[in-house]
Amino acid sequence: MKRARVAYAGALHDATPADAGAVRLADGRVLSEESVVWLPPFEAGTIIALGLNYADHTRELALKPQEEPLVFLKGPGTLIGHRGETRRPAGVQFMHYECELAVVIGRPARRVARSQALAHVAGYTIANDYAVRDYLENWYRPNLRVKNRDACTALGPWLVPAADVPDPGNLALHTRVNGELRQSGSTRDLIHGIPDLIEYLSGFMTLQDGDVILTGTPAGVVNVNPGDEVVCEIEGLGRLVNRIVGDAWFGR
Repeated sequence: MKRARVAYAGALHDATPADAGAVRLADGRVLSEESVVWLPPFEAGTIIALGLNYADHTRELALKPQEEPLVFLKGPGTLIGHRGETRRPAGVQFMHYECELAVVIGRPARRVARSQALAHVAGYTIANDYAVRDYLENWYRPNLRVKNRDACTALGPWLVPAADVPDPGNLALHTRVNGELRQSGSTRDLIHGIPDLIEYLSGFMTLQDGDVILTGTPAGVVNVNPGDEVVCEIEGLGRLVNRIVGDAWFGR
């Protein structure tokens, strides 16, 4: 069953879906989505992110597909939950969303063969990993300000068990900005698929429970501004809602 983590009345709670627009706490209480604070749906370990992992996105940027995965790490302070706020710094010219399938590791993986890789997956969720293009040093080395800003990555709302996602390599992705469809894609267009990524990563590092792999975004990224509502949807996983705010909201 899908599950989430939320804060309510000064305490943390596990939650599951209830009726439309509502969640059910572990103690049985049913609350509206808006009355709780959503957290990332699991305690994240190492956050591993992929760049340029969709062929259409590399074409969008006039770049060549990567023969070896372009991988970088993100700090825990980057993560926020469903319905969270992401800051757009004043003065930047181009900040965009990135709707991504997030793969959550469920048991240690070390030197795992591609054929056995999915057995190490606990489940899947949605990520929206914002980037400020102004800060990019070059396309092959995302720097700290691009991908490690506080609250730049929304994650959730649900952790969906792997057993409930029979074909993670064939899921539709959509992003809407203020209700307008701006991005569409499918995980079948990944350059490096999930089994390949787990085989590659576990070849030089041990993947642990709670580690999460953000698998990249398809074409269709556009600039977003304070006040915009961004909704990322992935087939079978739900809708991840996020709002863009300015410096003042963060007291900067």
